[in-house]
Amino acid sequence: MRAYSLVDFGHGRKLERFGPYLLDRPAPAADGFELADPAAWSKADARFDRTGGERGAWNFANILPERWTIGLGALECELKLTPFGHVGLFPEQTANWNWIAEQVRAAARPVRVLHLFAYTGASTLAAAAAGAEVTHVDAAANVVAWARRNAELSRLEAAPVRWIAEDAPTFVRRELRRGRSYDALIFDPPSYGHGPSGQVWKIETDLEPLLGACVELLAGQAKFVLLSCHSDGFGPQRLADLLDQHLGARAEASEMALTDVAGRSLACGGMARWAWQPAPADV
Repeated sequence: MRAYSLVDFGHGRKLERFGPYLLDRPAPAADGFELADPAAWSKADARFDRTGGERGAWNFANILPERWTIGLGALECELKLTPFGHVGLFPEQTANWNWIAEQVRAAARPVRVLHLFAYTGASTLAAAAAGAEVTHVDAAANVVAWARRNAELSRLEAAPVRWIAEDAPTFVRRELRRGRSYDALIFDPPSYGHGPSGQVWKIETDLEPLLGACVELLAGQAKFVLLSCHSDGFGPQRLADLLDQHLGARAEASEMALTDVAGRSLACGGMARWAWQPAPADV
């Protein structure tokens, strides 16, 4: 059995298999699509419905464990059902995890990566497994603990990762005062959020100044930058324009997407990424 598969989508929802469990969750991008396999939906083990804002409730057809794990190549990740309809993993990031590992290996020297809004750490672990030193920053201490469990499951507990529970802008300002520098940046900012001391994050007003501050941390030695997002109004081109503006280099932009078993593509946010390229040799 595959660790993950998008079984079907349509009518504003998606049906996904995470290991042995089939989950029915909202997917606004699936509005306007018809179901490809209507019969499959009756087999869902649990369905999530929003009850207000981002929160909601899970309704169970079968008993699920509190936690379970799935493999992602050489990595292992713990999953669980959250009050926000998340499970601890965004499979649409798979191509980015592979890209991160490729950039770290291609650097031919130790790479210091700053991963902000780092959630449960799949990008952190992809970088660490490839040999990077990673600073993993997320505002929620319980989510940082979850990421550390994923490192242990992936046999990366001894990898050079700094685990930080802190508001991202606060942490970046502190690193600038300390004179710290990094070789690579990874971001996946939310639309809205709160830091551990009540700091408010709004992507419309806070992303651009944070990105500018982070570029200062690169100190002219950047190897790669990855910016992904699931917020309305922040599609691939806007993300690429932000990177272009602050890096002074052209970024690659594309939608993140998942393909269901019928071969249809479901949009799942945008991303922009840039990697240093050596100057062509003189002829």
